[in-house]
Amino acid sequence: MITAAILGASGYSGAELMRLLTARNDVTVKTMVAATSAGQRVDALYPALAGRVNGSFETFSPDLVKKTDVAFIALPSGEAMNIVPQLRENVSRIIDLGGDFRLRSAEDYERYYKKKHTAAALLSTAVYGLPEVNKDLVRDAQLVANPGCYPTSAILGLLPALGQGLVQPAGIVINSLSGVSGAGRSSSFDMSFAEINENVRAYKIGNHQHIPEIESVLGQHAGTSVIVSFVPHLLPITRGIYTTIHATLTHAVTDAEVLNLYDAFYAEAPFVRVKRQVPQIKNVAYTNYCDIGLSVDVRTNQLIIVSVIDNLVKGAAGQAIQNMNIMFGLPEKEGLV
Repeated sequence: MITAAILGASGYSGAELMRLLTARNDVTVKTMVAATSAGQRVDALYPALAGRVNGSFETFSPDLVKKTDVAFIALPSGEAMNIVPQLRENVSRIIDLGGDFRLRSAEDYERYYKKKHTAAALLSTAVYGLPEVNKDLVRDAQLVANPGCYPTSAILGLLPALGQGLVQPAGIVINSLSGVSGAGRSSSFDMSFAEINENVRAYKIGNHQHIPEIESVLGQHAGTSVIVSFVPHLLPITRGIYTTIHATLTHAVTDAEVLNLYDAFYAEAPFVRVKRQVPQIKNVAYTNYCDIGLSVDVRTNQLIIVSVIDNLVKGAAGQAIQNMNIMFGLPEKEGLV
């Protein structure tokens, strides 16, 4: 039996972790930590979990998670770097769903996240937890940095094409549209119903914190510097990410050849589905799948890639559980669909 602690259990990603983990017979969620909701019953905040979670949110202390097999940190970026050093002596495995350990460079972190990194010495010890790339490293890692939701969609869409030199590594354009749950559970005027409903809005154009994550992971895989133009948008839906990518081809290729390339690349990836039609968010909602569609635009010499995921599952909690499964020698698909 795997014992788990969820830090930040009252947020959307934390609640998704509870939903998925409490459905399993081989995992016990031992501790649920939440700052502002401490003392409140879990099923009072999330009635859908009534009968599945019998307990209350607690205030964090290192002693609370002693002898826990795995700790999931589902807190806003900037929190995990203060907690991970306290956890390392008490917890066998740590999976951070925030952005604190995704980048190798403290300078990049401080530039894009606008805060000083207080645990920079640990950056080199973290494994980037995209199973389709780093499964072998995840298996033995103590600290896994779960990828961001936007980067998961973008990186999975581009990996085969860049790795095989099918597209140029510069001038890649990525437009991603996300459901509002990606912004977390905290309230603000910009995220209110009246501002989001019947509206689409781009934000953080050219300076989003996921830019260096996308470029560094793709660059490592391609063996060369990768430069992307990334524009995120908010959609008036709760969950889902819809990413459209334009990349310039290096040579002539057919749709069939590209599809065969992607099929071969992801043949052993249980949660990536290469589609013969345009992917849709509704077909991945509440699942850990990433659906990828591909089209060669001969007129503009572009490869157009469409990649869709559920931002709370493959983009957060589901991918974290996929990483946990790998760490504990379980089938990747255990407890996931």
